[in-house]
Amino acid sequence: MRQKIVVANWKMYKTIAEAEDFMKRFPGEVSGVKDIEIVICPPFISLPGLSVLMKGTSLILGAQNMYWQKEGAFTGEISPLMLREIGVEYVIIGHSERRKYFNENDLCIKRKIAASFAYGLNPILCVGENFEQRSSNETEKIIREQIFSALEGFNLEEHQLPKMVVAYEPVWAIGTGTPAGGDDAEAIAIYIRSLLREKWGEVSDQIRILYGGSVKPENITEFTGKENIDGALVGNSSLKENIFADLINAVFRERRV
Repeated sequence: MRQKIVVANWKMYKTIAEAEDFMKRFPGEVSGVKDIEIVICPPFISLPGLSVLMKGTSLILGAQNMYWQKEGAFTGEISPLMLREIGVEYVIIGHSERRKYFNENDLCIKRKIAASFAYGLNPILCVGENFEQRSSNETEKIIREQIFSALEGFNLEEHQLPKMVVAYEPVWAIGTGTPAGGDDAEAIAIYIRSLLREKWGEVSDQIRILYGGSVKPENITEFTGKENIDGALVGNSSLKENIFADLINAVFRERRV
């Protein structure tokens, strides 16, 4: 059985002080949770401090982005080696906001995926359609293009596959308060899994698929209760420790039923 995973994407929120204040309180809110990976992805400046505060807890440190080179004259960028040094284990790649606002294309995303594996980081590949593409019934076409272009040419070894996570984030649902329905998200997760099987066969069933887009404590189990959805990539609802803890605990209670 694939282990559930919930990822907090704080985006460009929280100062260092605010992030550390969150982390001093949050572990106690989820101390009873077991068998769920909880990943926190703060802004870069908070990674070192949170790495220290998360020691001795079950929480896992993640990053929101990275560059694909080990080092070099790339002003303003952060390398995978730098992330590994401070204890980062997961990295979000290809988020729709990176694609939209920073013009990240398929080649850029592919290079970042390759670098994440090369330096021992677990990539969280984000895919999803915008409103116009959904309205034109192009959802499957867009997702197929995003997945295959990101993974083209990869000959991953069997032990590497479970380390990759795919997050389905319909762009029209992110931050709008209007999530996809659980059945709709499950249908896309099934489609994503079929694409992964097409590339790697049955071993790809070990890859976890997340849903993201206006997830909150009140609706989280509508998604995580589905057979092919293994967790969530959470934005706004991860910013307050009590709300994020409620979300995590809802997933935990569902798994115990």
